[in-house]
Amino acid sequence: MLRTGTVHLGSLSTVGALHLNTYGLVLYRDPCLSSPLRAPFKVSVIFGKSSGPEFVQEIYTAVTYHNKSPDFYEEVKIKLPAKLTEKHHLLFTFYHISCQPKQGASVETLLGYSWLPILLNDRLQTGHYCLPVALDKLPFHYSIHSPEKVPSQTPPVKWVEGHKGVFNVEVQAVSSVHTQDNHLEKFFTLCHSLESQVTFPIRLMDQKITEATLEHELKLSIICLNSSRLEPLVLFLHLVLDKLFQLAIQPMVIAGQTANFSQFAFESVVAIVNSLHNSKDLSKDQHGRNCLLASYVYYVFRLPDPQREVVKPGNTGARDSRYYTFGRTSAMSVGSKLLQSRVISCSNPDITVTQNAADEEVRNMMSSKPTDHSSSRMSFYVEGTNDTPSICASPRPSNKKHFHEELALQMVVSTGMVRESVFKYAWFFFELLIKSMAQYVHNIEKQDNPRRSRFSDRFKDDITTIVSVVTSEIAALLVKPQKESEQAEKINISLAFFLYDLLSLMDRGFVFNLIKHYCNQLSNKLNSLFTLISMRLEFLRILCSHEHYLNLNLFFMTSTSAPASPSPSLSSQNSSSCSSFQDQKIIGMFDLSAEYRQQHFLTGLLFTELAAALDADSEGISKVQRKAVSAILSLLSSHDLDPRCSKKEVKIKIAALYLPLVGIILDALPQLHDFTISDARGGKGRTGNPEEEQESAGAINQNVALAIAGNQFNLRSSGISPVSLPYRQSATLGPDTTRNLLICFLWIMKNADQNLIQKWIADLPSMQLNRILDLLFICVSCFEYKGKQSSDKVSTQALQKSRDVKARLEEALLRGEGARGEMMKRCRIPAGNDRSVGQNENLRWRKEQTHWRQANERQDKTKAELDQEALISGNLATEANLIILDMQENIIQASFAAECRDNLLGGVLKVLVNSLGCDQSTTYLTHCFATLRALIAKFGDFLFEEEVEQCADLCQRVLHHCSSSIDTTRTQACATLYLLMRYSFSSTSNFARVKMQVTMSLASLVGKSPEFNEEFLRRSLRTILAYAEEDVDMQATPFPIQVEELLCNLNSILSDTVKMREFQEDPEMLMDLMYRIAKGYQTSPDLRLTWLQNMAEKHTKRKCYTEAAMCLVHAAALVAEYLSMLEDRNYLPVGSVSFQNISSNVLEESAVSDDVLSPDEDGICSGRYFSESGLVGLLEQAAELFSTGGLYETVNEVYKIVIPILEAHRDFRKLTLTHCKLQKAFDSIINKGQKRMFGTYFRVGFYGSKFGDLDEQEFVYKEPAITKLPEISHRLEGFYGQCFGEDAVEVIKDSAPVDKRKLDPSKAYIQITFVEPYFDEYEMKDRVTYFEKNFNLCRFMYTTPFTMDGRPRGELSEQYKRNTILTTMHAFPYIKTRINVIQKEEFILTPIEVAIEDMRKKTQELTAATNQEPPDAKMLQMVLQGSVGATVNQGPLEVAQVFLAEIPADPKLYRHHNKLRLCFKEFIMRCGEAVEKNKRLITADQREYQTELRKNYAKLKENLRPMIERKIPELYKPVVKVHSTRESFRNHSFRKCDAQTSSQST
Repeated sequence: MLRTGTVHLGSLSTVGALHLNTYGLVLYRDPCLSSPLRAPFKVSVIFGKSSGPEFVQEIYTAVTYHNKSPDFYEEVKIKLPAKLTEKHHLLFTFYHISCQPKQGASVETLLGYSWLPILLNDRLQTGHYCLPVALDKLPFHYSIHSPEKVPSQTPPVKWVEGHKGVFNVEVQAVSSVHTQDNHLEKFFTLCHSLESQVTFPIRLMDQKITEATLEHELKLSIICLNSSRLEPLVLFLHLVLDKLFQLAIQPMVIAGQTANFSQFAFESVVAIVNSLHNSKDLSKDQHGRNCLLASYVYYVFRLPDPQREVVKPGNTGARDSRYYTFGRTSAMSVGSKLLQSRVISCSNPDITVTQNAADEEVRNMMSSKPTDHSSSRMSFYVEGTNDTPSICASPRPSNKKHFHEELALQMVVSTGMVRESVFKYAWFFFELLIKSMAQYVHNIEKQDNPRRSRFSDRFKDDITTIVSVVTSEIAALLVKPQKESEQAEKINISLAFFLYDLLSLMDRGFVFNLIKHYCNQLSNKLNSLFTLISMRLEFLRILCSHEHYLNLNLFFMTSTSAPASPSPSLSSQNSSSCSSFQDQKIIGMFDLSAEYRQQHFLTGLLFTELAAALDADSEGISKVQRKAVSAILSLLSSHDLDPRCSKKEVKIKIAALYLPLVGIILDALPQLHDFTISDARGGKGRTGNPEEEQESAGAINQNVALAIAGNQFNLRSSGISPVSLPYRQSATLGPDTTRNLLICFLWIMKNADQNLIQKWIADLPSMQLNRILDLLFICVSCFEYKGKQSSDKVSTQALQKSRDVKARLEEALLRGEGARGEMMKRCRIPAGNDRSVGQNENLRWRKEQTHWRQANERQDKTKAELDQEALISGNLATEANLIILDMQENIIQASFAAECRDNLLGGVLKVLVNSLGCDQSTTYLTHCFATLRALIAKFGDFLFEEEVEQCADLCQRVLHHCSSSIDTTRTQACATLYLLMRYSFSSTSNFARVKMQVTMSLASLVGKSPEFNEEFLRRSLRTILAYAEEDVDMQATPFPIQVEELLCNLNSILSDTVKMREFQEDPEMLMDLMYRIAKGYQTSPDLRLTWLQNMAEKHTKRKCYTEAAMCLVHAAALVAEYLSMLEDRNYLPVGSVSFQNISSNVLEESAVSDDVLSPDEDGICSGRYFSESGLVGLLEQAAELFSTGGLYETVNEVYKIVIPILEAHRDFRKLTLTHCKLQKAFDSIINKGQKRMFGTYFRVGFYGSKFGDLDEQEFVYKEPAITKLPEISHRLEGFYGQCFGEDAVEVIKDSAPVDKRKLDPSKAYIQITFVEPYFDEYEMKDRVTYFEKNFNLCRFMYTTPFTMDGRPRGELSEQYKRNTILTTMHAFPYIKTRINVIQKEEFILTPIEVAIEDMRKKTQELTAATNQEPPDAKMLQMVLQGSVGATVNQGPLEVAQVFLAEIPADPKLYRHHNKLRLCFKEFIMRCGEAVEKNKRLITADQREYQTELRKNYAKLKENLRPMIERKIPELYKPVVKVHSTRESFRNHSFRKCDAQTSSQST
């Protein structure tokens, strides 16, 4: 680029223009003012404008008007030719432009010339120049001289202002050929002088270099290379590195002396590598590697040629004195390099390798070697050839160096900062070593030689030293701060990949020794177990990703069945001598023994690290455990996807290699995540604790899934109902880690030799077999099919919100500078620019296939994708469960042969029942039911006698599948259920227990399962009945009749269920129906218990915790009744009577009916809750619910029953927890006191034929605390409005008695009234606390004001009140939230009685506010203001004036009059106390308020005093006349008593 500047032409011109000619150049043309001056030798190299030709020969600037020193701002672009000479120059012509030319005169007047040679001393002329301007004409041969140094001419040349510089111009070069850097120019020139025949001294810029100083200057230029500017250094990086590597291995003879530049060249390379990595302007990949260096190693690097004939300085030749420039490669050569580099990269695992006996790895790497290196390299020497086979055959010259040996040597002997940089960027030097070694082996055709003889012993020693030193450096960095630890991790990864590549080139025994040395050295230097395992795991994970990993581990036992070894290493040649399967002890094959670790080296190391990680218990160990399991999972996935391992016999051998993993997993069983707990509420048709609602998440990668299900399946995880495992501990592994570990286990079990598995199981003790069954149980819960919904749990709304937040955060970061901004900019690079965007930073192997994304970053998926994922997930769930089923059958066969079925069949049945409780495919269910029927046929006696609880669960699961909508599943389930009943009858001649279990299962099924289908279940029942009728062998027995009775009972339960379905939206009616069904099972304790639990669950969902607790208390009382029949224990409750303090309603659980079955009968009280532990469990759940509902006093009563049982069992741990809970309950009573809010009660009456059975029924509803009348009114009106129509429902607003004759028969009427608990005076003595006044309530009262003329309100003298007392059938709280009213009482208060009641309430409020502790000034003032305030004085005063102003004429009202007078007397006294109390509580700013209160009080007292003091004389006359002569009695007369009373009252 040429930028024209300013020119000072003195008095020659006032208007000027500049004309630029190019000689030997091509410029882009700008249309200018006038036609240019034609001159010879012009070349079209100037870039023109869009409206003209592409290239032009000359260009004009714009005219500058009236300026003696004009400025020209044009920029001109010139295309430099490939070959420049000293004659190439730029010519500037200056013109004067006449604005008003004379007639016939030219507009342009030539003023002068100036020029600028493009080359000077073989360098481009760039920068700012101030050139002189020649007048008249140009000097002779001007182009070979600069304008400042033109020799004298004849005649002399005229110059503007005496040859001074008057024209300023700037030249900028954009070139990938010319360095434009002094340091690089000097280095390339000196290298060229060594390679070509040049004559000394040579000229380098302004310096002359002789042959004697050549060595010193070259060393100096090598050292100064790092001082070059970054831009030219990057442009010529490949050429610089090539020449430095050439200097490192080629000894130079200079002036008769051999010069060695190896150390200088290596240190310069290290410095350049360090500079490139530290530059913020250069891009790095996701591993932190400089992209330029990575591309150099990957695409450009070739072995420098050590066989070049050293040119002796001083000889001359026909070659030009300058070194040649190097042009760009063509598109074809670049494409060939891209293809070739994939083959040459020995770290690429995707190389297709033919399994031949000879080692073809290196040959395959170099298979695409170009024939002409000059066409495939961006830098090259004109002369020289590579190593040839003939050279390899001859003895190597003693002075010959090999690049890999020299590089390894320099890495070993480096010191100081150079050594530190070598370790810091070890990846680059390791990659150079590997590629140079591969090219060396290929070039000299050593790939057929034994690996041990490929490389010299000295080189092996250097490699050993490098590995040792790098390992020590890693250990040293790990004890430093976090930043250094990250550096250590990168070095560790680089070392792992280095050894990974060495396995393809060097003797593998030697490499294994290096690996062993690394592990031992790291163990000796690190104290942190977490760090040690993490580093070694990452190291081994990379090594195990080698494409010949299986052969490296000798996974085969016979050479005939194994794939060909990739190289004839000594260890693989001896593999045929390994012992076969049959020669080994079966159980020992599943142990990680020393023999195994020695024979299978890498796998043994990996398993050792896994076992250590699982055994460790340090902080943060979960991350290491996840990494260890993921490494093994990745290996199994790669084996399953490897076409070389597709044959069944090969997979058997591979599975045998991983058999010790089974032992490790079994040992880690207590640490596995318990999916049965986390997913207890996630399944369908299952039971579980209310707290167990957490759902396990996380999908399995598709490649991982294929590893276990084959190439057609995928896998998702899930869970089911909890089953207690006797030795389980708290899970230390995360759900994802556990799931991956279980995948590995199932893959091994699927692909291993089944005969071997059966022999192994037969030799295991029963305890180990039980551990396997527990593991299978967890596997079933883990791999449950979740369905389509769980495939994409992230909602679109949540995704959009996450993306918006992320976008705002990125914008905030991008606006900043520094590392954050750079990081965010790199993250926004399109995926096409980075093949492995989003993957794990340490994941190199198969990085283009493995992409990891966070869950909240998943994109929205189409319906087709969701359907496909659901299909794959279902297929894999089927595959996993079929593997589990095969394992169970193996265990059954082994236990049957060993006659130890008593210990194992229970565990097998538990796993089968668990699998039936999960969502399964029809394929699996068909096989599972077949296994179940075989199990029943072989071991029916044991199942019915010993596994009672499991048999009950089995009935429930099978009955659930009888309601399936799939015909195949229903058929299988019906056959299984019928067989279960038949074998139960055959063993006992009565299947009462199975009958009861089936009935209980149906009750539980219809109460809980949301997917229950009545119609399909009725079909199944008919199918079972048909089985019984057509079973010829059973026709002579009562079995068909018993089956028919059972099915009739089941049908009746279904009928009740239909009614329940109709009232799903009416919670009160639904609970009434469930209550009715439970009541119907009064004589069947198991079923009643089931329905009580169902009711408790429904209440809990509605947050009616007190009612749920009462359901469990009733259930516990029922259990206590039957336990007292079975055994007489002092510490057990004697029956439901013991629960009276908790609730008076529990007496209905008393087993006093004639229809009550004895618990000794078969099938009665056989559930898990009819035991002491079951009783304690029910009561503990009830106590928790009572505590949640705020009834802390009841918690104490519940634990009074529990504590004796715990004391009898010496269960001090539970006793500790119990007393802690009691303390917490008592603290809550003290702290909360009357702040607790109990229920609110309403009377609800239903009137109208539309209500059916509810017509004219009255209930008391219990609603949550502080529920207002409009709330329940709106709820009931809205619900029944939906049922009958909004116009057909009407709410009666008052509480007066309803006359049904006045109601519209086509409408439904609801009357709702607020009611309060009612207590007699004697009851109030026992109900002292706030809790006692809100517990065990069965009487309620509401009031209805009225007047005799029909109005609800009137004057005080006319106001009557009707008090209505309702008595309910049961006491609140109960197992329902509404209870029928069974009795109604009414009494009417006269106006004076109404006044007495009102005054008593006011007096009680004053007393409570005055005596409150601690005192509440605000409450006191509020009550006081309502009593003596000026605005309400007329209230009490008016009452007194109406009823106390005169003595009533009716003697019947005397006592009411006196009661009211005494009420006012007490009222005025309490007002005085309240005023005095307020005086002590007020602050200084309330004194005026206090004065006003006292004034109002005095005024009220004064107005009331006459009426209070007026007495009715008739009430104080003697009642009894005493006719006695006894003096003592006469002295104690009634008159005297009356007088004393009068004096006290005044």
